[in-house]
Amino acid sequence: MLLNRNKFSDPKGVTMPITDPEKLRIALEWNFNVWICRRCGARNPPGAEKCRRCKSKNLRPKRFKK
Repeated sequence: MLLNRNKFSDPKGVTMPITDPEKLRIALEWNFNVWICRRCGARNPPGAEKCRRCKSKNLRPKRFKK
Protein backbone atom coordinates (compact mmCIF):
# COMPACT_ATOMS: atom_id res chain seq x y z
CA MET A 1 0.00 0.00 0.00
CA LEU A 2 1.42 3.37 -1.02
CA LEU A 3 1.12 6.31 1.33
CA ASN A 4 0.66 9.86 0.15
CA ARG A 5 4.03 11.40 1.08
CA ASN A 6 5.64 14.66 0.13
CA LYS A 7 9.30 15.66 0.20
CA PHE A 8 8.91 17.36 3.59
CA SER A 9 7.62 14.34 5.52
CA ASP A 10 9.77 11.80 7.29
CA PRO A 11 9.88 8.14 6.12
CA LYS A 12 6.98 7.15 8.40
CA GLY A 13 4.71 9.81 6.88
CA VAL A 14 4.51 11.99 10.03
CA THR A 15 5.61 15.60 9.86
CA MET A 16 7.31 17.46 12.71
CA PRO A 17 5.20 20.02 14.58
CA ILE A 18 6.08 23.69 14.42
CA THR A 19 7.36 24.73 17.86
CA ASP A 20 8.26 28.37 17.16
CA PRO A 21 5.15 30.48 17.98
CA GLU A 22 5.92 33.13 15.35
CA LYS A 23 6.31 30.55 12.58
CA LEU A 24 3.13 28.82 13.75
CA ARG A 25 1.21 32.12 13.59
CA ILE A 26 2.50 32.78 10.06
CA ALA A 27 1.59 29.24 8.93
CA LEU A 28 -1.92 29.42 10.39
CA GLU A 29 -2.51 32.84 8.83
CA TRP A 30 -1.27 31.63 5.45
CA ASN A 31 -3.40 28.45 5.45
CA PHE A 32 -6.60 29.54 7.21
CA ASN A 33 -7.04 33.22 6.30
CA VAL A 34 -9.49 32.46 3.46
CA TRP A 35 -13.22 32.23 2.89
CA ILE A 36 -14.82 29.04 1.56
CA CYS A 37 -17.98 29.21 -0.54
CA ARG A 38 -20.75 27.03 0.87
CA ARG A 39 -22.33 26.65 -2.56
CA CYS A 40 -19.37 25.56 -4.74
CA GLY A 41 -16.46 25.06 -2.28
CA ALA A 42 -14.10 27.58 -3.89
CA ARG A 43 -11.34 29.27 -1.88
CA ASN A 44 -11.73 33.05 -1.81
CA PRO A 45 -9.45 35.85 -0.56
CA PRO A 46 -9.87 37.23 3.00
CA GLY A 47 -11.63 40.41 1.88
CA ALA A 48 -14.15 38.68 -0.39
CA GLU A 49 -17.84 39.49 -0.09
CA LYS A 50 -18.92 37.26 -2.99
CA CYS A 51 -17.55 34.01 -4.37
CA ARG A 52 -15.15 34.47 -7.27
CA ARG A 53 -16.54 31.39 -9.05
CA CYS A 54 -20.32 31.31 -8.56
CA LYS A 55 -20.96 34.88 -7.25
CA SER A 56 -22.78 33.58 -4.15
CA LYS A 57 -22.66 35.62 -0.93
CA ASN A 58 -22.86 32.49 1.25
CA LEU A 59 -19.24 32.35 2.51
CA ARG A 60 -17.71 30.88 5.66
CA PRO A 61 -14.19 31.07 7.12
CA LYS A 62 -11.99 28.03 6.56
CA ARG A 63 -12.22 25.64 9.53
CA PHE A 64 -9.23 24.64 11.60
CA LYS A 65 -9.22 20.88 12.28
CA LYS A 66 -7.06 19.60 15.10
